[in-house]
Amino acid sequence: MTELIGTKNLDIYGNAELPWSRPLDLLVRDTPTADLAFFLTTVRSDGRPHTAAVGAVWQDDTLYFVSGPGTLKSRLISGNPHCAVGVRLEGIDLTLEGTATRVTDAADLERLAAVYRSGGWPATVADSAFTAPYSAPSAGPAPWHLYRLSLRRAVGVAGAEPYGATEWTFAQ
Repeated sequence: MTELIGTKNLDIYGNAELPWSRPLDLLVRDTPTADLAFFLTTVRSDGRPHTAAVGAVWQDDTLYFVSGPGTLKSRLISGNPHCAVGVRLEGIDLTLEGTATRVTDAADLERLAAVYRSGGWPATVADSAFTAPYSAPSAGPAPWHLYRLSLRRAVGVAGAEPYGATEWTFAQ
């Protein structure tokens, strides 16, 4: 369970801080069925960022995403698991920061494959990874590893009422 330990109002226009429940409810409601675009940012060894799209779902108070082991993003995570994921939700842009770890537990993989299937991607589990007849080109070829983001910080900027900008911090 992701434990919220702090909130900071970042709004410069006098709006109240936003409750974490606002983006959380949207993540729960909209993944995996809504057409959301998630972008993962990792860091190269020389400090340069790398950003690429990922297939992500919010399940059990956690963000999960997939990536092929040969992709740059997966190789960067193996060297430095610190990363960020951005997504535009209904009325609020959200950035999630934390550390990514590969999920290899068979029961967790089966449970998350079912979540992805409920959203229309026919994922199955084989050899501690996902396979399917297709995936996004940015995922690389099968198999695809599943990663769990251990959330440390999130920032939300509301583009719809109630407006505001808020930073949330979480225990790890």
